[in-house]
Amino acid sequence: MKQLARIAVTGVIAFGLAACGGSSNNNNDDGDQGAVVPESDFKLQLLHFADVDGGRDIINNAVRFSAIVKLFDTQYDNTLLLSSGDNWIPGPEYTVASDDSFSALLGIPDTGRAHVAYLNALGVQASALGNHEFDLGTDDIAGLLGSETEDGNPNTWSGAQFPYLSANLDFSTDADLSPLVGVDGAEYTDLANNIAASTVITVNGQRIGVVGATTPTLNNISSPGDITITPTDSSDTAALAAAIQTSVDALTADGINKIILLAHMQQIAIERELATLLRDVDVIVAGGSNTILADANDRLRDGDSAADEYPLSLTSASDQPVLVVNTDGDYTYLGRLVMDFDADGLLITQLLDDSINGAYATDEAGLTENGLATSDAITEVAAISEALTSALSDRAGTVFGNTTVYLNGERGSVRTEETNLGNLTAEANLAYAQETDDLVAVSVKNGGGIRAPIGSCSVPPGATGPDALVCNPPAGIAGINNPGDISQLDLEIALRFNNSLTLLTLTGEQLKQILEHGVSATADGVTPGRFPQIAGMRFSFDPAQTAQTVDTSVTPPVVDTAGSRIRNLVVLDDNGSADGGSEVVIVRDGVLDATAATQTFRIVTLGFLAGGGDSYPFPADGAANVVDLEQEDIQTGNVTSADNGTEQDALAEYLFENFPADQDATTPTYDEADVDADADTKIQNLSVVPADTVLN
Repeated sequence: MKQLARIAVTGVIAFGLAACGGSSNNNNDDGDQGAVVPESDFKLQLLHFADVDGGRDIINNAVRFSAIVKLFDTQYDNTLLLSSGDNWIPGPEYTVASDDSFSALLGIPDTGRAHVAYLNALGVQASALGNHEFDLGTDDIAGLLGSETEDGNPNTWSGAQFPYLSANLDFSTDADLSPLVGVDGAEYTDLANNIAASTVITVNGQRIGVVGATTPTLNNISSPGDITITPTDSSDTAALAAAIQTSVDALTADGINKIILLAHMQQIAIERELATLLRDVDVIVAGGSNTILADANDRLRDGDSAADEYPLSLTSASDQPVLVVNTDGDYTYLGRLVMDFDADGLLITQLLDDSINGAYATDEAGLTENGLATSDAITEVAAISEALTSALSDRAGTVFGNTTVYLNGERGSVRTEETNLGNLTAEANLAYAQETDDLVAVSVKNGGGIRAPIGSCSVPPGATGPDALVCNPPAGIAGINNPGDISQLDLEIALRFNNSLTLLTLTGEQLKQILEHGVSATADGVTPGRFPQIAGMRFSFDPAQTAQTVDTSVTPPVVDTAGSRIRNLVVLDDNGSADGGSEVVIVRDGVLDATAATQTFRIVTLGFLAGGGDSYPFPADGAANVVDLEQEDIQTGNVTSADNGTEQDALAEYLFENFPADQDATTPTYDEADVDADADTKIQNLSVVPADTVLN
């Protein structure tokens, strides 16, 4: 736990030497006690975050986060506040910003603008573009970043008062964003409302270069319009580094010798690799992976653990030190890196102080540790949160179902294993589809489309150890809903993309290929969004076997059918059991059944995946008989909060029919508890489960 040394002097808090930047504490010494530590020429505090798109109480987290930002900003003369992207995502907080009640805060209310207003109020100076910024298309980005005036309306929308950055995206080819393209390397104050490859932030006479970069998988995981993405081969990290290096070199040619890269790569392994390939970059702020890097003395939130140390210290292609930092998202942590540079602009890693640097939890305990209270928050941030809370209360009061168990939608789970929330929403999609077409037999969706759990986890007071974490169903909100209730707000947060549902026909061989693709990126420490959640079938897979690959550079995508991770696959009978007489074994012991290979199966999936999202190789020819179930702006049935034919509508209707929320003790509630991966039955990872029981 980090606590800054402080003494009260006639009501004024005075911070000790370590907090003011004069510490000689050397907690990252390289072991050479005789080495001469270079003299510090410039001290810089970097405050950073990423992935604050929503899902885990960002409204209250943002308030506490702002109080800590405000405090830390007073402790050093030279401070930057930067984001590595994914600053918004479709969902309830995003949608309600269009409510007229936001006029006083936003000038001109519209969807998504509360998220940008948060960033402006915090004082963000630059951000990378993440993948979720593109989820609703480039015209949506233009409406958020650019300013707006209306005839007869004295108010205006100010847009983003800082630049968004990406060196490997060419925005000039997109009609919506080309008008926002600014001058690369311009001062950040001159790039408000603009997009560029890089910017310069001048701090007390020192010019700091900031470059952005975005995952080149953007076409497969979001909606980037007509933007040109480099490299075209998203797996070519060397080509990506070359694109970024061009912007770095332009800054160094201008005499800038301190450079920070905001890299939104989705997997921190890529940012680590970039660190070794780039020259003259001092710090890489990672984004998209929600990886917690922390010191041993950082107090983390209940249930959290660090993936590695803070910061990661690596060596660049120019044989200079380069640091990689990251924190978890949703305003749950603030990253803090105080660093010294010598007269040549080189990092002095011997002066890094882990009693100051690291991840700062933004929970109530985090405020207390730093002598703060909620009232210390930035005024504008608190006002935005209050408005969001008020606007969202109706959604929390609209209840569809009830659960007696925690519904696991955690990123590390839904992207790596079967979960009960994955099962529930896949089963709901299947039931909904069968109302339209009773031949639909199976359901496939991607775990990356599940954005949050329903319920919460905590460590009880006095408990310790990794097994102390307790996860519970929704606690209920006094005066709004009851314990266990699943509300419209829960569904909008957990399924915030609200994808359309699509029906199509696959052969048994194609179904195997789809699942091969779904598990093809599975590996230790990786959380691929493509990982499937399913209903109507069971399968086992061996991640040690060859992973299927898909070439998405051609249309239709070319599938490498040599994939052999799927070991057993069975389509189940109507009762969800492989014991009946109607199940079909498609793969047995890694061998595709010759008869089942040509048999056809009607399936329901998400429109995003059917269109090639996450590189899924779904066919689109006549034989596939593709049918989109979404009926935009049409709400019928028992639930009318979401458009017909969408996954939120399907889950709400399923809960209403099967697990309705009422006070009758005889009414069934959802009670399928989540289990560890070694006890999974629908999706069995053979590196984890004790035995393959798919065909038993």
